[in-house]
Amino acid sequence: MGNKFNLTKISFLIFVAFSCFGWAQVPKEFIRPAGKERPSDLGGEARPLGDSLNFEELNSKVTFKSAKISDYHYFSHLNDSVMVDTTLTIRKDWKFNYLRKDDFDLMPFANIGQTYNTLSYNFQRSDWMPGFGASAKQFDFKEIKDMQYYQVATPFTELAFKTAFSQGQLLDALFAVNTSRKFNYSIGYKGLRSLGKYQHVLSSSGFFRFTAHYTNPKNRYQFKAHVAMQDISNQENGGISDDDLVNFENGDVEFLDRALFDPLFEDAENKLSGKRFYLNQSYTLVRPKDSLTTRTLRLGNVTYFDQKKYEYNQSNPFEGYGVSSSVRDIKDQNYLSRFYADFNVGFTSQILGSLTGSISFNDFTFGHDNVFFDDNNISEEFRGSLVALDGTYTNRIGKFELHTKAGAIVAGNQDGYNFDGSLAFNWTDKFRIKAGVYSQSIAPNFNMQHYRSDYLNYNWNTSLNNQKTNGLYFLLFAPSVVEIEADVSLISDYLFFGKVPDLNQIKPMQFEESIAYLRIKAAREVQYGKFFWNNTLRFQNAGNQTVLNVPDWQLRSTFYYSDDVFKKAMFLQTGITLNVFSEYYMNAYDPVLSEFFSQNNRKYGGFPRLDFFVNAKVRQTRIFLKAEHFNSAWTGYNFYSAPNHPYRDFTVRFGLVWNFFL
Repeated sequence: MGNKFNLTKISFLIFVAFSCFGWAQVPKEFIRPAGKERPSDLGGEARPLGDSLNFEELNSKVTFKSAKISDYHYFSHLNDSVMVDTTLTIRKDWKFNYLRKDDFDLMPFANIGQTYNTLSYNFQRSDWMPGFGASAKQFDFKEIKDMQYYQVATPFTELAFKTAFSQGQLLDALFAVNTSRKFNYSIGYKGLRSLGKYQHVLSSSGFFRFTAHYTNPKNRYQFKAHVAMQDISNQENGGISDDDLVNFENGDVEFLDRALFDPLFEDAENKLSGKRFYLNQSYTLVRPKDSLTTRTLRLGNVTYFDQKKYEYNQSNPFEGYGVSSSVRDIKDQNYLSRFYADFNVGFTSQILGSLTGSISFNDFTFGHDNVFFDDNNISEEFRGSLVALDGTYTNRIGKFELHTKAGAIVAGNQDGYNFDGSLAFNWTDKFRIKAGVYSQSIAPNFNMQHYRSDYLNYNWNTSLNNQKTNGLYFLLFAPSVVEIEADVSLISDYLFFGKVPDLNQIKPMQFEESIAYLRIKAAREVQYGKFFWNNTLRFQNAGNQTVLNVPDWQLRSTFYYSDDVFKKAMFLQTGITLNVFSEYYMNAYDPVLSEFFSQNNRKYGGFPRLDFFVNAKVRQTRIFLKAEHFNSAWTGYNFYSAPNHPYRDFTVRFGLVWNFFL
């Protein structure tokens, strides 16, 4: 799909240039999207941290002096509005990465755009539909919940750039505009290419999106729609050999050029591609006639088509994966097509709260299209359909907020259910407590149920049980004292990939006993004048089992200086961040499936990662300069992202985020 985006890239640039000159208009009034402001405990972007935009200073033919930075919003399909934030905080440093979100619970691989090893697991899910699989490629694969719709007072542009590892870069461009005060749209493209320091680890990805939302003049009908097309492609080398691990860990000067290592193979590539067309529309039948009437009745519909395809290609079979039916090229292809439609109704009252209910229909096709050595296509499809019912109820009583959500599959080829209920107490913007309970049953991912490959060991049809999870969670937001997130989960019939004992064979497996999994995360920042010390610590315990492997603790500690410089022409943040986690049996990576599997042969971890950063903000531009893992040469070469996959060495990288308001 990457090559197919060339025309899209050109069209996107032409369209942005045309839009900048053709749609530089200012609406007479700003209509906020339905929904409330996202609570401030969710991160820096959600908080009104100051107006960094002054329209009076803009040199433009069109100005809107009455507009403020608070008149620029983005929101998800849930209408959780978030203000566009051009400030510079330490959270922005944590989020300035390939994923553009905090990766505290993830361990990156050596090259940007590769996968991540997971250090901590959140088992709460709102979708009971079985996943596609290829989980190692899903970290940056955007789902419906990740799409953003914009409401802007004037045309808005965001450009994010970051250097990569040899012969490449990361660029994320977005343009949002309103053709009228009732219709807003955005168009964006995120592209990556990075060669990497090791042999045959090239990363390449593309993500094109178009979003739009509209409200009719009478504010009765509205819709949100988006188109998303994305692909993530990686060259795979299987990691460096066990013999070369000795040269790596000894710090042999001859191998400081990482390209000299001989990987297990240099002829494999896997790719995940997908496209989605989404429409969410609603019509308000009953709405308030005056300030004394608060009842509303709304009808809605959500329809979308979603398709994913995973491919694994290799020129010559690798004997470490077992016997192959091919004597030359391996071409494994697996796909999932899904059509979804629901019909929902919502009732809102100031006294009774908000109640919604829906019935959904889901048709899916999961299949394989493999080419074996005799050039005959082996095609196989599994078709099914689901009917589900779900509903939500929310209400605010004083400073208390109640939220419940429940749903279940009532007919179809799969079964599952989900329940989540929480009660929050919002004392002030600086103090919030939330507690909840959840219960769910989720079917195995499709690649665990059925799989076909040229490698004979990677062929199965299973009859695994649903994974069932019951849990409690707690949140305390009091930044002047401490921020705490805690949850405990009881997991039954845990699903995972593992290696068959005494055989070099990866298979989907199920743990018959229950697993009690406890997580506690605490964060605190203290200030000494212009100096700040921010610490985030996670403790977790999964019992004595050996299938759900996680480190006992993780720590991120950032000490930095923050202040205005050059007569307040620039805002500066500079400091050092330490990341470290305890030793544990880190999951291994399998490139054929693009999945991680449980191993219990060797522990990894315990190595510190020190990053020195200098970040600055000039007007609406945030500049990021970081010396990553600068301690790699003097704290020991024992740093790994997964078995046989070393983490990255010391490197210096630069990037920026630039916002334009026309």
